[in-house]
Amino acid sequence: MSSRNISLIRHKARCGICAHSQLVAIEQEFVNWTSPTQIASEFGISRDAIYRHACATNLTAKRQKNIRSAVEKIIEQAGDVEVNASAVVAAIGAYARIDPRGQWIERSETVNLNELFDRMTRSELDNYARDGTLPAWFPQSVLSVVATENEAPAAEDEG
Repeated sequence: MSSRNISLIRHKARCGICAHSQLVAIEQEFVNWTSPTQIASEFGISRDAIYRHACATNLTAKRQKNIRSAVEKIIEQAGDVEVNASAVVAAIGAYARIDPRGQWIERSETVNLNELFDRMTRSELDNYARDGTLPAWFPQSVLSVVATENEAPAAEDEG
């Protein structure tokens, strides 16, 4: 038997939370980022006991992987508390970058507009230069970038 198992057995024998009739609910609240002070008040246990229990049973690691839950709580309260718009936008941006496993995913998409314009026929380039019309095959996700940047690649071809 490893020392980890022995200390877990010792913990369970002495832990009031392990013996609590609502153990599962207490652990779920902790993993879902409910404040330990609030958990302690709701279940009639000490805040320190929650932290000791979480440490002994590895709930802290589960909680860290469930960071989406914490961010969800911030987003949900955006209408109920005074926060500035940038805080809400930052929370939403963070939420979008956290996958269901709690891993931070940096999404990036690179589009080489020169390659796309190189694929255009002379007629398509002329239409684009004349009235900004892009061919139907042109990726839709790029259309807004092209419109906002207002680049004129056809002018580069004239050089």
